[in-house]
Amino acid sequence: MNTSQQSQMDHNGNATALFLDSGQYTADSILDYELVYGKAFVSPGGKACADDLIQKMPLDAGDLVLDAGCGLGGSAFLMASKFGLRVDAIDLSENMIALAQDRLRELGYPKTIQLKQADCLQIDAEQKYNGIYSRDVFLHIPEKQKLFSVLHRALKLKGQLLFTDYCCASPPWDETFSAYVEKRGYDLQTVADYSALIEQAGFQVIEALDRTEDFINFSEQELARIETLNATPSVKKHLASDWLAKIQRARDGNQRWGQFLAIKITE
Repeated sequence: MNTSQQSQMDHNGNATALFLDSGQYTADSILDYELVYGKAFVSPGGKACADDLIQKMPLDAGDLVLDAGCGLGGSAFLMASKFGLRVDAIDLSENMIALAQDRLRELGYPKTIQLKQADCLQIDAEQKYNGIYSRDVFLHIPEKQKLFSVLHRALKLKGQLLFTDYCCASPPWDETFSAYVEKRGYDLQTVADYSALIEQAGFQVIEALDRTEDFINFSEQELARIETLNATPSVKKHLASDWLAKIQRARDGNQRWGQFLAIKITE
């Protein structure tokens, strides 16, 4: 990470909106990701994966869910339109929120979705949510203990936390993966370390799964889709290069992908 990028992190090393919006999540980059993942999605597996994950939270219609790092709003729309859930959808990236507002208007913007730009670490809620859902977001937040404490406080007793995230093998990593993590400003955990952090915050861990093989399968399907995109050759070449590198990092064993489900068991 260069000096300019470091100046765009907060004093604890967490990504800021400026860091995200001027780097990985410029408007053009987000739109390129959306071409691969599908309309209103920017996470591995797109809509089909989101649908499967939402069903892992046995919530009732009318329950309130926090979508922490909602991206373009695709999961929030699914939760509201298919499962009858109320959703507070937040994202730190101003670019994401602006585009999410456009996508939700195009999809019919259910009144049960509240969308706003906000920081996960600044959630000011106590025993408000029946569930918290997040897709590949927490890697941007080094303050994991604070994060899970905030999320724990925001959930009702017996509320559920479901998230996926980029994870890692135990160090040492090879030079290529180390450089990638440094450039992106990621804070990665092993699946086991994530599980321990969740338990320390007062959750009962129901699932802590290494789904790297599924991640590779999703990525290979997405790579094949890139070849068929209605995009310029340069965009397709850039996306294909990114996806090939992602697949290789996972195959090499340094990059992992975790899925976690936990229940709040303490006040």
